Amino acid sequence: MVAGTRDALHLGAQRVPWEEIQSADWDSENDVLKVVLVGTWGEEQESKSLTLAEPRRLLELVRERVTASVVLQRHVPLSGRRGVRVIGRRPPRGTGEVAWFFEYDEGVDPADPVVREAAAGALTAARADVGL
Repeated sequence: MVAGTRDALHLGAQRVPWEEIQSADWDSENDVLKVVLVGTWGEEQESKSLTLAEPRRLLELVRERVTASVVLQRHVPLSGRRGVRVIGRRPPRGTGEVAWFFEYDEGVDPADPVVREAAAGALTAARADVGL
């Protein structure tokens, strides 16, 4: 069973808060919703593929709730177009702590001291921009 509520997507017995969903893609040819969960850089991301016969209202809810969980998303270029993206997310209801994440573009090494310094500066600026 798949269901969506104000606070989470329910995938059978698993409850996934909206702010923990990185992306959701719909394959209309195969009637499959693929949900990718927020993960840790360098580790394989968990994803779920769900076959849905009547997806319309659920797809609208997933799009709206995942988008509403993003407080801030900013790309900081480091070398040409490559860089790091700072993302702040919280439950879409607007309460709760903001969780901060980094996404690194292909070829950007998060262990590089220059990258770490740029990411830390971007995070400081992002927190200030949202009043934290």
